[in-house]
Amino acid sequence: MATNPDEEVVLTENKGNVRLITLNQPKKLNVISPKVVYLLAENLEKWEKDDDVKLVIIKGAGRAFSAGGDLKVFYTGKTTKDYCLEVVYRFYWLCYHIHTYKKPQVALVHGISMGGGASLMVPMKFSVVTEKTVFAMPEASIGFHTDCGFSYILSHLPGHLGEYMALTGTRLSGKELVTAGLATHFVPLDKLSMLESNLVNLNSGDENAVKSAIEEFSISVDISEESVLNRQSIIDECFSKDSVEEILESFEAEATKEGNEWITPVLKGLKQSSPIGLKINLRSIREGRKQTLLECLKKEFRLTINILRATISGDIYEGIRALTIDKDNSPKWDPPTLKEVDSEKLDLLFKPFGEGLELNVPENEEQRWSGKYEDSLYA
Repeated sequence: MATNPDEEVVLTENKGNVRLITLNQPKKLNVISPKVVYLLAENLEKWEKDDDVKLVIIKGAGRAFSAGGDLKVFYTGKTTKDYCLEVVYRFYWLCYHIHTYKKPQVALVHGISMGGGASLMVPMKFSVVTEKTVFAMPEASIGFHTDCGFSYILSHLPGHLGEYMALTGTRLSGKELVTAGLATHFVPLDKLSMLESNLVNLNSGDENAVKSAIEEFSISVDISEESVLNRQSIIDECFSKDSVEEILESFEAEATKEGNEWITPVLKGLKQSSPIGLKINLRSIREGRKQTLLECLKKEFRLTINILRATISGDIYEGIRALTIDKDNSPKWDPPTLKEVDSEKLDLLFKPFGEGLELNVPENEEQRWSGKYEDSLYA
């Protein structure tokens, strides 16, 4: 185990044939910093190649699993071109390997799991959530996009729930995550440490044995009548429309009907979000339905780099400023309205990069862990 826990952003423990990894920045809600990305990739590669390792467990220290990407790192680099390119490349490259990992992984998810942080939860073979788990993809509200593989994940949710989640940033509870298929098991928080001990003592990577160990502590879930997951018919009716403008118009019409008071605060949030962020997210989710995981990750890499380059708008930096720097919650979006978003300019964000500049994840299994940032043209 790491000897200086206060200084380590990622703690690793060897427990027989089990490897335990802890995101260890509790005061920062375990944000995904450049160092965290590097250490996660280093350890996961090493463990996948080690025949003695049978099971990997990941958890977060403190009251959060992971709040996602470090927005202040993005903001710090706004005046330096491609300041964050290396960490972005490394994380998307890592996301592919998490999705396709060759050994069972268990995420023990206590507290916040948002944005990129959720990419360490949802793709796992087993993702265990509690009554304290909170999930959301709030990127559209700050002029960003649904990233880290979630244009693929959300686009495969039932009906048009994916568009709804991406555009509204709606939060889901642990029980809702299991119901939606974004987590595998619900375990009460007071049983989570016992589950962890049992998994370690199991000392096995046999999936049936791991599943049985988790099910010993898991309980069936019932979501409340007010859950957004019980609003599927309205969501499908509104969020199936062709454009963000049509979605808002349809959603507003539904809000006037009796029993639909829940829509009002959601509409307010949509109208306060970055217009360009909303349009990027709708298009990305729609494309995700027809794309493979790898195609989605390559697209998301392009979108992230182009957004951080402020190729057509600096909304990402204005969103971060309003949310986390000045905290005035009064962003000045560019452009300020949906109708002013130029579709041809939007195309520029999705346009493939030149040869050798795309995210490089080899599909040849023998070279599975090649394509690293240091081997790219960006290094």
